[in-house]
Amino acid sequence: MLKLQTPVDAGRSRIGISYSDRIMVLGSCFADNVGKKMAECSFNVCVNPFGTLYNPVSVCSAVARLESGEPFTGEECEQMGSGSSLICSFSHHTSFARETAGEFLRHANGRLAEASEFYRSCGKVIVTLGTSWCFRHTGRDMIVSNCLKRDAKEFTRQRLDLQSEVDILAGMVRKASSGGTSRQFIFTVSPIRHLKDGAHGNLISKATLLLAEEEICGMFPGQCEYFPAYEIMMDELRDYRFYAEDMVHPSTQAVNYIWERFCDFALADSERPVLAEKEREFRRSQHVEGRRWSSL
Repeated sequence: MLKLQTPVDAGRSRIGISYSDRIMVLGSCFADNVGKKMAECSFNVCVNPFGTLYNPVSVCSAVARLESGEPFTGEECEQMGSGSSLICSFSHHTSFARETAGEFLRHANGRLAEASEFYRSCGKVIVTLGTSWCFRHTGRDMIVSNCLKRDAKEFTRQRLDLQSEVDILAGMVRKASSGGTSRQFIFTVSPIRHLKDGAHGNLISKATLLLAEEEICGMFPGQCEYFPAYEIMMDELRDYRFYAEDMVHPSTQAVNYIWERFCDFALADSERPVLAEKEREFRRSQHVEGRRWSSL
């Protein structure tokens, strides 16, 4: 038979996920996609409580905030740029922006309180890293999760090196296993291409993330594991028909395919019937909702 793909052997996870798990999902747009699929299938998940995060520093800072539960304050409120009057923070995605600082803090801290409680009792964390490139705000001397459309002169663009990524990720994993807690991590690298960094810059960035995650999984073999979402997209789904119209993000079909591969990798065979039933329930709910709206 004619071979039309280069199969990627993901193997079976030693960590895995279960319907009995509480699962935190953090990271890039691909984390949003996977988290959405898990929520649709009725897994007990909390997805990106600070919004989409891209670089390792931002993800690890988010985890530290979840661990401490320390509320955001007025000093962390920032007005967005490009003429916007909305208020957000350098720790959040712009989807959190609100009309006033009070509104922003109520929303951000409400979400933080819920997510912090969830994180303290969760046993599994899925982390999807998107890029090694990041922006440091020179005035605050901090790597930001989002530039908030502010003046580029406020920031210095930098690429995290391999050792920096390994150190910060290792610190996050060690902290997660201290104090009597025991959390396990499944790491992935987002297949979404960051072409604003240039084709070469994107590949260097992804390569650094891949090497960092390889080292972390080697350092913590019983606590960390790697799922090859990036490789599946690059090798099995390398045709542009598996990309969205922007030619950067995976298409819905590609996301569904990688989700199926992730379930093969992480979900126990005994839970497959539960997953199938939850998927049917979700499809039925969408059908009923579609009929309701069409009748209005």
